[in-house]
Amino acid sequence: MTADLNRMTHVTGFGLVTGADSYLYRPTSEDEVADIIELARKSGRQVTLRGAGRSYGDANIGSETILLDISRMNQILHFDSAQGTIDCQAGVTLEQIWRHVIEDGYWPPVVSGTMFPTLAGALGMNLHGKNAFQAGPIGNFVLEYDVVFPNGTRRTLNQNSPLFSKIISSAGLLGVITRVKLKLKKIQSGDLRVLPISVPNWQAQFAAFEEFNDQADYMVSWIDCFARGEKAGRGLFHTAWYLDDDTDAPLSLRPEHQDLPDTILGRFPKSTVWRYLKKLNNRPGMRFTNWGKYLSAKLLGNGKPHPQSLVGFSFLLDYVPGWRKAYLPGGFIQIQTFVPKEHAPRVFAEQLHLQQEAKLESFLGVMKRHIPDQFLFSHGVDGYSLALDFKVTKSNKERVWQLAHAINDLVLAAGGKFYLAKDSTLRPEDFKQSLGDEAFAEYARLKLELDPDAILTSDLAKRLLLDPRSVG
Repeated sequence: MTADLNRMTHVTGFGLVTGADSYLYRPTSEDEVADIIELARKSGRQVTLRGAGRSYGDANIGSETILLDISRMNQILHFDSAQGTIDCQAGVTLEQIWRHVIEDGYWPPVVSGTMFPTLAGALGMNLHGKNAFQAGPIGNFVLEYDVVFPNGTRRTLNQNSPLFSKIISSAGLLGVITRVKLKLKKIQSGDLRVLPISVPNWQAQFAAFEEFNDQADYMVSWIDCFARGEKAGRGLFHTAWYLDDDTDAPLSLRPEHQDLPDTILGRFPKSTVWRYLKKLNNRPGMRFTNWGKYLSAKLLGNGKPHPQSLVGFSFLLDYVPGWRKAYLPGGFIQIQTFVPKEHAPRVFAEQLHLQQEAKLESFLGVMKRHIPDQFLFSHGVDGYSLALDFKVTKSNKERVWQLAHAINDLVLAAGGKFYLAKDSTLRPEDFKQSLGDEAFAEYARLKLELDPDAILTSDLAKRLLLDPRSVG
């Protein structure tokens, strides 16, 4: 195998702000993964790992690197319906899994807001979902996985392996995950009972999460980032429970019941919706949109439970195909911060105040409840996260980054953490402080042991000085 200039391609992060030219390789086997790593070593290049490209910033792009795209390693190897486990190549997506297992009464144990991430990407970032307050990240449900290390070794890691919790969450910087065995969630119905609650301010937001923390299967809340004063923090809280269905082969467990509609009102193709969203994708338009969403939530359906499919509830980001194009030409970044529960009310309120003062309000705010975890690059806290989307333009980019740094400072002062799948703005000292000296030292030790030539990298790794070649 030789480096081929014809393989040069340009890829971007999901937010479309960052991009890079790389040499694209798509292996179909573990042996080919090893060959690509060896090619990088011989040619003096580094390797950046990429799955479905759903990380928002620069975690899955690498300037002038060999881009190892895992997406062709997408075979489901074995599904054990008796034990509720599934064994897959690491390029299998969350969508492939749920379509494969739902008719047998199973669902992925943790899913993100989109069904398209690969298992390799999901484990590399240790994704979380709307059940994070009880389930934690997806790594908690991995039984074993195979890894190709840049030092030439290959290993199968299980929950008793010392490296198990180190490779998961390490942003693709310590090894290439090639196969994953996952424990699934047993379900009796493909529908949830969803309860929407309109909440008028921050106090009501946190009260709703605490009220349902011990009884719900899922919790999430939308925040209107334009609301001020006594209305600051208002939004729409959703909690949901799995439904039971004792009938044989419930219709709700059929994939066609789960499929998202491709039209609005049965007439208008969703594929064109982003063009209309683009016209509203500005401060006045989004202020009006957020106000309208809150008003409709308050007047319609408030406090009235309704059934909703698992796909419909879980994958809101997939409702409108190509929605991110509404942020072009500049794209957008997302900042997701994780703050201990005793500090979250104050820190989140200050985050919204900062963006309102800067006239850079987030067009979408989403709040979740979390628990701690034991993974190397842990983002879990006994507290809450707030995810914020910021439109980026040529004229506001510098101010957006300044705002992000101010937000990060608030989070660090409160002992909070960050999620690399969403990051575009962290400074090296920010991430190191959030991680802690012990975990950072452990990463450095493992990097030297498992990747002594610093083959694995990314633009994120270079920005955060996680790549030894970028230090000094």
